Amino acid sequence: MPAPETTVARPQPTIWELPNELWDRIEPILARHYPPARTGRPRSDLRLMLDGIVFRLRTGCQWNQMPERYGPDSTVHKWFQAFVGDGVLEEIWSALVNECEQLGAVEWEWQAADGVMGKSRFEGDKRGPNPTDRAKPGTKKSVLVEADGGPLGAVIDAANVNDHKLLDETIEAIVVERPDPEQLVQHLCLDKAYDNKTGDHACEQAGYVPHIRRIGEEKLDESGIKRHPARRWVVERTIAWLQKCRALLIRYDKKSENYLGLIQLACALLWSRRLQRLGWGAGVCG
Repeated sequence: MPAPETTVARPQPTIWELPNELWDRIEPILARHYPPARTGRPRSDLRLMLDGIVFRLRTGCQWNQMPERYGPDSTVHKWFQAFVGDGVLEEIWSALVNECEQLGAVEWEWQAADGVMGKSRFEGDKRGPNPTDRAKPGTKKSVLVEADGGPLGAVIDAANVNDHKLLDETIEAIVVERPDPEQLVQHLCLDKAYDNKTGDHACEQAGYVPHIRRIGEEKLDESGIKRHPARRWVVERTIAWLQKCRALLIRYDKKSENYLGLIQLACALLWSRRLQRLGWGAGVCG
């Protein structure tokens, strides 16, 4: 498939509300999950509810401090809980990745995975002592991306869980079907945290060609030249993109599924930006 044509590269504005093109892709998913009732009170404006959730994702504000234009904070939170419980946010993420794949804009050949630890302010599950923050409670995000940094899978756990222990779960969390490794060779780039039997086994089971920086391995050869530049920087850049969302930088959600739901929404927004660069493709994913 020929490489997709992209628009002229220029900074894209921060997404604070869903653009019309993105809503056109999300609306069929919501209509399938939440068809309007024939009787009773009118359903909430789901686009407005999602706009409110995006605002909370971007700012990290308390639910009861959201602007009044989104309606009662309890209503927005109720719909957020529904979206998380019904897997809607993950489905939106999956639909956008699928559309990009149809446009030839998902580079499966080279992938990378990494984890990042963050603070966790309140009680809840999947929290543990953060070894980089004086053992204060924290949560780890493990993310797997394709060659251009598009997130494909993400999981969370306690901050004291080693990266390599989350690799298998992160691979399983990829939101779309991977190409058959026997038909398309897929390389997975990992840092020294995965240099152990667990990391090697996870790569072997998933059919990846592992590229793991070995403990004690020098970056330069004998002549002082870096012959094999690392491709892991793309996952680190994606994590930095995600950390710009203040609700992800510090975990304020007591329920781990709510925090993961915000990560899934942020990943979906990253793919929507790629679709925007591609001129929004040629159709609606429903």
